[in-house]
Amino acid sequence: MDLATSFRDAVEREPDAPALVDGTLRLTYAQWLARIASVATGLRALGVGEGDRVLAVLRNGEPLCTLYWACALLGAAITPVNWRLADGELAYIVGDAEPRCAVVEDVGPQIARVAHAVPTVGVGTVVGAATSWAALVRTPPATLPPVAETATAILLYTSGTTGRPKGVPRTHRAERAAALAHVAQNRYRRGEVTLGSMPLYHTMGVRSLVAMALTNGTFVSMPKFDAAGALDLIECERITNLYLAPTLYYDLVHVPGIEARDLRSLTKLGYAGAPMTPSLVERCFALFAPEIFVNHYGSTEIYTFTIYDQLDRKPACAGKAGLNECVRVVRLGSDDPDDVCVPGESGQIIARLDSEEAFAGYWRRPDADAKAIRSGWYFNGDLGMKDDDGDLFVLGRVDDMIITGGENVYPAEVEDVIAAHPAVGRCAIIGVRDERLGEKIVAFVEPLAAVSAAELDAYARGSGMTQFKRPREYVFVAAIPQSASGKVLRTELRAGNYTTLPQEIPS
Repeated sequence: MDLATSFRDAVEREPDAPALVDGTLRLTYAQWLARIASVATGLRALGVGEGDRVLAVLRNGEPLCTLYWACALLGAAITPVNWRLADGELAYIVGDAEPRCAVVEDVGPQIARVAHAVPTVGVGTVVGAATSWAALVRTPPATLPPVAETATAILLYTSGTTGRPKGVPRTHRAERAAALAHVAQNRYRRGEVTLGSMPLYHTMGVRSLVAMALTNGTFVSMPKFDAAGALDLIECERITNLYLAPTLYYDLVHVPGIEARDLRSLTKLGYAGAPMTPSLVERCFALFAPEIFVNHYGSTEIYTFTIYDQLDRKPACAGKAGLNECVRVVRLGSDDPDDVCVPGESGQIIARLDSEEAFAGYWRRPDADAKAIRSGWYFNGDLGMKDDDGDLFVLGRVDDMIITGGENVYPAEVEDVIAAHPAVGRCAIIGVRDERLGEKIVAFVEPLAAVSAAELDAYARGSGMTQFKRPREYVFVAAIPQSASGKVLRTELRAGNYTTLPQEIPS
């Protein structure tokens, strides 16, 4: 079944159910389908057909959400990209994806160059746009031919933290399977209300959008995340579930006066994109008292790897393989999917590619396919370990492992300890070349209160941490660089792209 059929089925089930909220705009399922059909017809008049790419440089909002479904009706592949991208990064994606057209809003000078290179639809005032979003919305809808479930629904670009971004084409079948698994694994019911704040150029944002349509839920769009504003929306829209990156939960729980907010409608929490520290997990349990709190570990390429919903027992655990998955930990350096690590032994995480949720390979990148795909398995570059219960713990990236004095140290295990200190907000660990140790462990800290390097070192020494894992240097920074999904950009730390604070933070 293709995505467009899924949406039409939702309309037939409950045409008058609330589907989309974007500021003052509220659309039922029937109203939204009419708008989607008009936009799809307007795109077809611009020459967009099945298999074409439609670039989207938009914040979260009705136009981007509608465009996703309009492309699904056409059989075109929406290609949403980070609207903050610099000119060179955006130009690379335009050249790589070769979109038939672009739908953009004026988010910076790079948009004028997109409009010069590709026929462009402007949302609001966009210099050089061939037509406007308002004109597309007014297009009389026409009957469109059916779309095969094997057609590409979306072309997502990875964050490109270690080189050029890679295009990940995903079919209607894979997108729908991932959304169905998301519904089941997060225990969503008919009529859920979600906060649509994760960007739709990230797989988490797309999953929330599609999952709501499958359950006749409501997608409450938030163009740019603001923690206090998010709490306002939770209260006034009676949000029932959140699916966010850990960094956004961190911002939420530190909003002054959150204890006085009415958050009783919120019963389901989920996070993905990056690890969450045990201290943040505990804080979320204390403030939100959720019925279910899920750690979803996955990727753009294969949406789900593992799921864990007993975080009160094992706060840092990623759990077991999801509904459509088979996940293993194999020995470092091995290409053999049967060379499986024993419990307690660390290795590289792999997932079988015959999952309904999986991609079939990167867009025009045989070099990336050769690196990541072996014997029908996807090697995602993450380090992991399974415990005696068979539950997975993600230790970080293979490339981020620190070898200090001949011992292997994984950043996450050190970060969890340092982040538990009450004066520490976020923490990131990297290895820095050292003549004696090979690499020394350096901790970058966003402080919450008065603290010194000596105090943090004493805390680490008294924590029970193995001593060779102890940071040898602390760097206090204004902000730790992160991707849109909350992943720490260690390459930026290694490059010195941060603002330092005094080494002893005064009261």
